[in-house]
Amino acid sequence: MKDAEYILEMDNIGKTFPGVKALDGVNFKVKRGEIHCLVGENGAGKSTLMKILSGVYPSGTFTGRIILNSTEQHFRSIEDSEKAGIAIIHQELALIPELTIYENIFLGHEIKKGSFIDWNETIIKAKEVLKRIRVNINPETKIKDVGVGVQQLVEIGKALSKDVKLLILDEPTAALSEVDCDNLLQILRELKQQGITCIMISHKLKEVISIADTITVLRDGKTITSIDATKRKVEEKEIIKYMVGREIEDIYPKREDVKHGDVCFELKNWTAYDPSKGREILHNINFKVHKGEIVGIAGLMGAGRTEMALSIFGNTKHYNIKGELYINGVKKHLSSPEKAIKEKIVYVTEDRKGNGLVLIQDIKFNITLSNLKQLLSGLFIDQHKEVNAANKFFNELNIKAPSIEQIVGTLSGGNQQKVSVAKGLFTLPDLLILDEPTRGIDVGAKFEIYTIMNELVKRGMSIIMISSELPEILGMSDRIYVMSNGTMTGVIDAKDATEEKIMEMATA
Repeated sequence: MKDAEYILEMDNIGKTFPGVKALDGVNFKVKRGEIHCLVGENGAGKSTLMKILSGVYPSGTFTGRIILNSTEQHFRSIEDSEKAGIAIIHQELALIPELTIYENIFLGHEIKKGSFIDWNETIIKAKEVLKRIRVNINPETKIKDVGVGVQQLVEIGKALSKDVKLLILDEPTAALSEVDCDNLLQILRELKQQGITCIMISHKLKEVISIADTITVLRDGKTITSIDATKRKVEEKEIIKYMVGREIEDIYPKREDVKHGDVCFELKNWTAYDPSKGREILHNINFKVHKGEIVGIAGLMGAGRTEMALSIFGNTKHYNIKGELYINGVKKHLSSPEKAIKEKIVYVTEDRKGNGLVLIQDIKFNITLSNLKQLLSGLFIDQHKEVNAANKFFNELNIKAPSIEQIVGTLSGGNQQKVSVAKGLFTLPDLLILDEPTRGIDVGAKFEIYTIMNELVKRGMSIIMISSELPEILGMSDRIYVMSNGTMTGVIDAKDATEEKIMEMATA
């Protein structure tokens, strides 16, 4: 194929951070007008490569060449790459909640009449952008008042308003429901028909297979292969083999048949009223967990799964609670996370970067933060105990980093998730609540998290797993509760469950 048919060539790209070689001679080519999916394990170098392309890492901070439309580029900033027709949408959306949709779309490149912003023209143009991405909503609506699915589309609209030619999306569906995912993928197909080239980073291999024209796999900072998905059907197991360097026959590791113990945790007629929303968010929940059991919680976004978890774990949102909570048959009142931890219940948040970890601190600090009392020697923390405790979980959970002194913010998503789980485990819980435990992490890291979960329940721990991924719910749970609109609409043994049955309950 002639080079003119490529909109982008990245030739022999190298990038080094202190102590880490992130990219090592990566070659990456993208055909004009295609959807090109970039996959690989966390830490493979995908986001680093795209940050180089978009000017986040400027020319001179890496080796190799960027050739766009047959011309070598030297981007010194994001502004330079945007002028060349490149736009990147990061996993953490860069929208301002208090501003309207139209203000967010044209933020930084406002439409002006003379020295002043032309708000009427801005609203008219915003309506045109929203129509293009099939969002039927008033552009004067504030971002904080729309769901994450619409917010993701507004980010795309923001890119389209800049006359983008090459659109980069980093994990665009990580926080979306299945309906919103399908909608987003369809919009990307429509943009392709309009001549826009897309590069999409994703860990959701089913989505990759459904939408990609070409699939490029990175591993350990190197290009492993590029697959032309227009010429043949690509299987998940083939992509996984390239990603992890070995075959994983079953991503959900099987557990030995174990007999579950007595009921260790139970909610009866559990109802929660949210004063900030002025309504009930949980209605008469009845729910139980046995010792040594993994209980899955399924449901669509907004079903109340996270709200239920937070109401259990010390009610940090200060809901008005009615109902009863039992631990090992004894009625309890958990009015704070400290009391929940004392009763050997811990919650691992879905938002590891925002609420779960202190990104500017090291692994040791984060793991031990949840249970400092265990490390006290008199009035002071025993640093020897702290190091030993952190190293124990560092090794048991196979956290991939040079040492426990590594800053958590520099770790891959999968390893950050392991640190978040380790932080929870350091409280020595009997009941571990995992909220979206594998969101935004690759298939190899998922397998490791699942293996850890199996080992924990084998030791007698119980796990509540909240997940939006139905294959994960089906593959890892012993029993599955389904929520819809703040109520439990059903419970089913995993051996009898199907995606169809769960979705039927989730939309009840």
